[in-house]
Amino acid sequence: MAFTLSIGQAAPDFLLAGVDGKQYSLASFAPAKVLVVVFSCNHCPYVVGSEDRMILLYQDMAPGGMAMVAINANETENHPTDSFAHMVEHAKHKKLPFPYLRDETQEVARAYGALRTPHFYAFDAARKLRYTGRMDDNPRTASAARTHELRDAIESLLAGRKIAVPVTNPIGCNVKWQGQEEHWMPPEACDLV
Repeated sequence: MAFTLSIGQAAPDFLLAGVDGKQYSLASFAPAKVLVVVFSCNHCPYVVGSEDRMILLYQDMAPGGMAMVAINANETENHPTDSFAHMVEHAKHKKLPFPYLRDETQEVARAYGALRTPHFYAFDAARKLRYTGRMDDNPRTASAARTHELRDAIESLLAGRKIAVPVTNPIGCNVKWQGQEEHWMPPEACDLV
């Protein structure tokens, strides 16, 4: 079995604390026609380069029925800036309009098979996976992006069309796993395409 969720698989449920003091699960996003789950963090330069685009995507797509949630699963012993307290400050500073959750045990990251930060998963109304991978082909520099696979996938889902490119490789830093060296990935993890 692949490490990362495959197209058509159901979204694993979770119960995680948000930086706003609330608890979130899949049911928290029940009304959304599309749910985007992104594994993110505070420090990764690929996330930093993508975050304004994530906010813009949310602002553009939320009125049409998309919800988004960001989850930070990075270990904090070697990456203290990914702690919950730092997440709270980061969310305030960036004015994140979507929930930002802490996966302290990394169980949710493993359930989804998160490979990198950022790693995006787009689920349909039945919470079946319809897209996984990157936002676009240049997460660090918005002006250099030539493709927009995540946005294209969401637009297709909302319009009831088939997604042209359902799987791409996420581009970013490895998820920082507890008890492992910085660039470690689970042995069963590999590129998606």
